[in-house]
Amino acid sequence: MRVQPGKLLAQIDTPDDLKKFKKDQLVQICDELRQFIIDQVSVFGGHFGAGLGVIELTVALHYVLETPDDQLIWDVGHQAYGHKILTGRRGQFHTNRLYNGLSGFPKRKESPYDSFGVGHSSTSISAALGMAMASKYRGDAHRQHVAVIGDGALTGGMAFEAMNHAGVSDSNLIIILNDNCMSIDPNVGALKDYLTDITTSRTYNKVKDEVWNLLGKISKFGFSAQDVVSKLEGGIKSALLKQSNLFESLNLRYFGPVDGHDVNHLVEILNDLKNIPGPKILHCVTVKGKGYAPAEKDQTKWHAPGKFDKITGVISKKIPTTPQAPKYQDVFGHTLVELAELDDAIVGVTPAMPSGSSMNIMMEAFPERSYDVGIAEQHAVTFSAGLATQGLKPFCNIYSTFMQRSYDQVIHDVCLQDLPVVFCLDRAGFAGADGPTHHGAYDIAFFRCVPNLVVSAPMNEVELRNLMYSASKHEGPFSIRYPRGQGVLPDWRLPFEEVPVGQGRLVQEGEEVAILTIGHIGNYVAEANELLAKDGIHPAHYDMRFVKPLDEALLHQVFGKFNKIVTVEDGCLMGGFGSAILEWMCDQGYQAQVTRLGIPDRVVEHGEQLELHRECGFDPVGIAQTVRKMVAVVHSE
Repeated sequence: MRVQPGKLLAQIDTPDDLKKFKKDQLVQICDELRQFIIDQVSVFGGHFGAGLGVIELTVALHYVLETPDDQLIWDVGHQAYGHKILTGRRGQFHTNRLYNGLSGFPKRKESPYDSFGVGHSSTSISAALGMAMASKYRGDAHRQHVAVIGDGALTGGMAFEAMNHAGVSDSNLIIILNDNCMSIDPNVGALKDYLTDITTSRTYNKVKDEVWNLLGKISKFGFSAQDVVSKLEGGIKSALLKQSNLFESLNLRYFGPVDGHDVNHLVEILNDLKNIPGPKILHCVTVKGKGYAPAEKDQTKWHAPGKFDKITGVISKKIPTTPQAPKYQDVFGHTLVELAELDDAIVGVTPAMPSGSSMNIMMEAFPERSYDVGIAEQHAVTFSAGLATQGLKPFCNIYSTFMQRSYDQVIHDVCLQDLPVVFCLDRAGFAGADGPTHHGAYDIAFFRCVPNLVVSAPMNEVELRNLMYSASKHEGPFSIRYPRGQGVLPDWRLPFEEVPVGQGRLVQEGEEVAILTIGHIGNYVAEANELLAKDGIHPAHYDMRFVKPLDEALLHQVFGKFNKIVTVEDGCLMGGFGSAILEWMCDQGYQAQVTRLGIPDRVVEHGEQLELHRECGFDPVGIAQTVRKMVAVVHSE
């Protein structure tokens, strides 16, 4: 079902079309764009609140800038739906986040208007600064470079590194701080309090408009007058805020705060900023979910609600008729609370994802033993290491894709010191509709080469509980990876059993072919074996549970009995679980035909998890086909 745009929005296929409208029509265009997104997401699902919060800013930017020549970068990209709709993709927008459809994030290959591919936070300022310095190098003084970053993403250390560099760059850079006090969950930390102080300072807000009016007339004064206004502005800010401005201390000209929902005022401001040289920051105060009352009221719930009734605000949920298996992240959350009740040394750490990882369950039960450190994965890991040096047992929960950002800290601060930090890697494997920026494809490969680190993955919820329990007893670094979404066992809350480190298990006896799996993807083997049984083929199935250390005793049994082996993993084939099996086989002197199934050495785009598994050949049908080929070779020999 196609959603029809409003009468003005229907005339806009590019930002050049937008510029044909008069300023007094922009409010209606914003209303139509907001309604179009509400209509689309209610039917097809996707990210929601973030996009509604920047409608006016999006329209103003494309009205003022000469995109795509001017470079516009959206940090993370959840909020870029309006940008996509205004830049030629309105007719395709119903395919957003669907298999072979539009990406849910800005993507360079998708459109020239997407200046930089995003998906992880805190990257926009660095990228925009690089572009600005390239323009400066080429002598292009007129090209604009704009980074739109949220106050949540601003907590990432990379953003501060970029601002520190920008302040001495003399570059044509505009940083727009989209301040809504939210990322996915409410923001935390001193920076949030600082921005709130700026935003709520009545005295400052009363005077800053007068300062802005002076700055807006810079072109009518000489250069010396500009210096005077600059000093006056800085002095007023320092005096009224009772402290030096954080951004101006980094040599960034600070403007704001301004109403991020006044599109006409934003147009005026952006036109003025284009004529002010050097790096600068515009502080816009917005409301996440603006214009849709339920989303404004509960911003966390409406970050990505899925399909919903746009009239009633009721989010669509299938009512199960039978007991359902829980989500892995919920099993993590409840199990962590149980472990914390048994051991007062256990604490929880997450970088700004308490609801997504279900760390919020621990936060509610043990607020004094739970830490949300903001969007700061590197800090989360080293902070956990610090806790561990003092006898605590931190469970550091980070999505697999975001763990990539803290790899040095895992090696240097945890593993080299052999500290008992438990890394719980949520969203391991294919992340689904979020696509390649969020796929947890590489953690097996980049973790198994690190000394002292145990690398494990449960096949079901009971195994997740038992691995968490075992990790709490282990005196060293321990990682546990599990996928996004539901498990397989409705009856999962069983008594804890310690799993010896490096011990796999035989799931099903068989003949001719052995299938070795790691993690949840092993559940596909049962389906594959049902298909194979119809052909009289009965492979054995081994759930290895650990990539490091491998269960060598079990592998000796496997290779002593089988010369046809299939390995299956929801991770990259390059250096992954299958590679570990091949390395072990060569080291031990065995000879066997080994076929590895997993994520190939290419970028796999977005889609439902099963669609992507099928594309890569390790869904149940793909596993069965692989075994059939191997058995056919056996029978022909």
